[in-house]
This record gives sequence, structure tokens and C-alpha cells, in this order.
Amino acid sequence: MKTLAALVFPEFQTLDLFGPLEMFGDLDDEIEVTVVAEKAEPVVSRHGQYISVDKTLSQSSTYDLILIPGGRGTPVENKNSAINDWIIEAEKHAQFIMAVCTGGALLATTGLLDGRRATTNKQDFIWSKPFGPCVDWVTQARWVKDGKFYTSSGVSAGIDMSLAVISSLFGNETAEKIALETEYDWHRDPDWDPFAKHHGLV
Repeated sequence: MKTLAALVFPEFQTLDLFGPLEMFGDLDDEIEVTVVAEKAEPVVSRHGQYISVDKTLSQSSTYDLILIPGGRGTPVENKNSAINDWIIEAEKHAQFIMAVCTGGALLATTGLLDGRRATTNKQDFIWSKPFGPCVDWVTQARWVKDGKFYTSSGVSAGIDMSLAVISSLFGNETAEKIALETEYDWHRDPDWDPFAKHHGLV
């Protein structure tokens, strides 16, 4: 049984979190999901829904998988030291760290992506880059893997990235089965990214 910590903060992007959790949730015999936040009370998403918190940052940082969503509330312009410190500590124990959308910018502010390749939401690409001046930001990518770090483009791209992680952990047949059962058209090519051109990045 692997453990997955889903980090949440006020105004996280709804699909950034629940898209990947839909994929990993189908592996409930293999993965235990824990929602982690700074405080114990429910956390509101970008669209007004609340999610219950299983553990606070102070309770544990030892998980096999870490999922970091983005969204309007991503704490990068006003850094949250508790969140950043938790990510840095959690990275020491994790097999994979996954960041969706502007969650990549949050991960970049910890310094853990310095010297590594990463991507983020193409709509917010230019905005995100200064938060990781030592990151090799990939302009055109659906998701990027560099070592234990997976970063994805915007919102729905987190689902494609998650299926790639599932394929790596449990085999491609398992990932294909989940995509089929959820009636999801899985973009398997990490370089498939029409949105970079749409936003004038290439």
C-alpha cells in the first residue's frame, strides 16, 4: 500500500486536485489518499466547494506520493513558509512529487526544481517563470518528468500526468484500464501541447 498526500490550500483549482484523485482513487487497494492542509478545518476550492482535511502539515510529512494542485490561491506571491517547509521535508521521503498547473510554481519556490526541467499552465506560463528562476521551464509540454518530479500543464493535464505516474508504478495496462473505465481520452505523449501555441509561447 502506497500513501499519497494531496496538499490543499484556499482556492485550489478544483480539477487540479480531483482529476488526479479520480485516477488514483481507482487504486484504493494500492494507494491510500490523505488530504493535507495547514489547518484542520475544511478548505474551499476555487469554485466554492469544500474538502475535508485528514491531516495537518504538522502531523506528518512521510508519504510515498505528493500531489500539489495549483489555482488562484496558489501561495507563491505571498509565500506560506509552513507549506514550503512541509514540501521540502516531504520530498525527502517521497518516491514521486507531482505538481499540476501553477502548483509547479509553488514547487519551484521551494528550490527543489532548481536545475531541473518543469512545465506549468501555458496561460500562466510567463507569470510562473519568475518563481523558479533556476528552473529549466519547458515551454511546450503536456507534462514533464525529471527524476522524482512530475509537473504538468494546466488543469486537465494533471489527469494525463497522473495516468503516466500510475503506468510507471503499476504498469501501462493498469493505467489504460483506469482511462477506459473513466471514459477519459488519455493523451499519452508528454510533448502533446497545442496550448503553448494558443497562448503565443511557440
